[in-house]
Amino acid sequence: MINYMKFIFTLILVILVVSNDIFAQCPMCRMAAESNLESGGSAGKGLNTGILYLLAIPYLMVFVLAMIWRKHRSRLAKN
Repeated sequence: MINYMKFIFTLILVILVVSNDIFAQCPMCRMAAESNLESGGSAGKGLNTGILYLLAIPYLMVFVLAMIWRKHRSRLAKN
């Protein structure tokens, strides 16, 4: 149990250390999208669509896996 807690603590620590680089990119992307939209481009709209896809895919995957699991469980219950 103690090894498991050490692993979880180390994992959280690594995620926190690495996440600083990830957060640094958000303002740069926002400024690039805003300047592109102001100059009449459509890259900002494409960026928004890409973000929506990135948000939707994990939920869709979980939904599909849940439906497969439910179907499998109902077949086992019938037998």
